[in-house]
Amino acid sequence: MNYPLYLGRKISLGSEGRNASPGVKVATAAISLSVAVMIASIAIVLGFKREITDKVLGFTSHVVMTAEAGPEGDNIITLTPTLKKILDSQDYVKDYSLQISLPAILKTPEDFKGIFLRTLSDTRTADFLRSNLISGRIPDYSQDSARLEIVISRMAANQLGLKQDDKVDCYFINDDVMVRRLKIAGVYDSHFDAYDDLMVYGSRALSEAFSGLKSNQGSSILITLDDFKDMDEKTIRLQNTMDKALSEGIIYKYYRFENAHVQAANYFQWLSMLDTNVIVVLTLMMIVGCVTLISGMLTLILDKKRFIGLLKALGAPNGKVREVFVYLAMRVALTGIFIGNILMIISLYLQNRYHFFKLDASSYYIDFVPVELDWVAIGILNLGVIAVVYMTLILPSRIISRISPSATMRSE
Repeated sequence: MNYPLYLGRKISLGSEGRNASPGVKVATAAISLSVAVMIASIAIVLGFKREITDKVLGFTSHVVMTAEAGPEGDNIITLTPTLKKILDSQDYVKDYSLQISLPAILKTPEDFKGIFLRTLSDTRTADFLRSNLISGRIPDYSQDSARLEIVISRMAANQLGLKQDDKVDCYFINDDVMVRRLKIAGVYDSHFDAYDDLMVYGSRALSEAFSGLKSNQGSSILITLDDFKDMDEKTIRLQNTMDKALSEGIIYKYYRFENAHVQAANYFQWLSMLDTNVIVVLTLMMIVGCVTLISGMLTLILDKKRFIGLLKALGAPNGKVREVFVYLAMRVALTGIFIGNILMIISLYLQNRYHFFKLDASSYYIDFVPVELDWVAIGILNLGVIAVVYMTLILPSRIISRISPSATMRSE
């Protein structure tokens, strides 16, 4: 029979039948707080990564394919049957679409602003803009009546003094100056000022009219991969595939591939700094929890000196007595871990649903604290905490070997 485990489960955490001592209560609270803070740190960082990545991919894609300028200086991509066949043959390419991005000028009677007019021709970008829409609607560009409607950012709208349903002149300068009067169908706000300041979305027909491009031409191809995690590796594979096709004479233009990590390097570098912060928080919280738990264990040992002396007098070896108190301390730790998990998971669920805690969007690119409950990460964290706590308790339990049965009996 494993009597240390049995005794560790049955013995009171107080002394002489009393409730748990203050030291034990402090240790339980410290473990609860430490675990709660660690779970919150992981959930918030994962939430930031999800939100920032979604915003970056909303303005670009996993991989952006562009063409090197030819002899006449054009960098137009023509989606030929050969090029389509190459892209379709890559099993990791989930989807792709042509995009036209044109420099243009929006002008009102009082002011003007330089922007990039982009085609809104794929559902992924449309869904992203819809999720960040603050007024109006996303036009259905399959309808000819929506050809002259655009979606503009709140930043650009405020700079020009515009709002939903207003009209604005859009100038495109090529060999000739072309102008169209456009209607603002919707206003979005992603809190990504670098993008919001420049990006205006319109119909494919409008961009073709400005640029003179055909239906199978564009300034870039937006490629969606089957897995964001392997994006760097698959970008290299795409580049190598196109380079090989060029060398074999299958295609006659050099294509360049850049993924989101390159195009939005500053945002992903910021996210990597958050990883460092999380490691620091986890380390500090683990130290705090272990130190207070050791204090609680020492309190238990002092409270149970008579019990220790009795076990030794009955012939229990020091190792078995130490096991009893390791199990007792683990009871305290597991109670704290359980409380910390329940309280923080409920809090994170409510934050994810109702966004109680707000942020300054100009500093964090998001106007609320984002969270993501990753059950695998939470499970690994809890197992790691239990393992570290167990190993930490082995050393202070050795103080039991110095307690003399006869001394404890006389002191009692």
